[in-house]
Amino acid sequence: MDKYDALKLENQLRFPLYACAREVVKKYRPYLDELDLTYTQYIAMMVFWEKGKCSAKELGEKLFLDSGTLTPVLKSLDKKGFVKRERSSLDERLLDVSITEKGMELRERAVEVPFKIAKCIDLDGEETKTLYQTLYKILLQGSEVLSDKS
Repeated sequence: MDKYDALKLENQLRFPLYACAREVVKKYRPYLDELDLTYTQYIAMMVFWEKGKCSAKELGEKLFLDSGTLTPVLKSLDKKGFVKRERSSLDERLLDVSITEKGMELRERAVEVPFKIAKCIDLDGEETKTLYQTLYKILLQGSEVLSDKS
């Protein structure tokens, strides 16, 4: 094996993950444009549709996003009227975010998005489950490495 083989694109696990993630997000774009959401706003709204309310810190941990990425997302969702941001009454350094009635109404329009995306990606149920488990394993290992460095 040549010492430069490690630099070949075909030997990079990261490249197909990166390219695939970009392609999947592209498939979401027309559906999310109808909802006036970016992909990051959409996944944040998924958390609010499920939980109703959480702190910005909890949301960032759940979505694997840092505050620099999350702050403009929450500000935009607040401006659109989908969520309400307010300082925690227990600790004003913390930001609590809760879904609004308008945000809950958006859920009705968004409910078909996962089904539309599933039709765009030709994987059967078992392949989908295996891929999800593998990607989540990599994601969790990556977050452990990052937290070890801090």
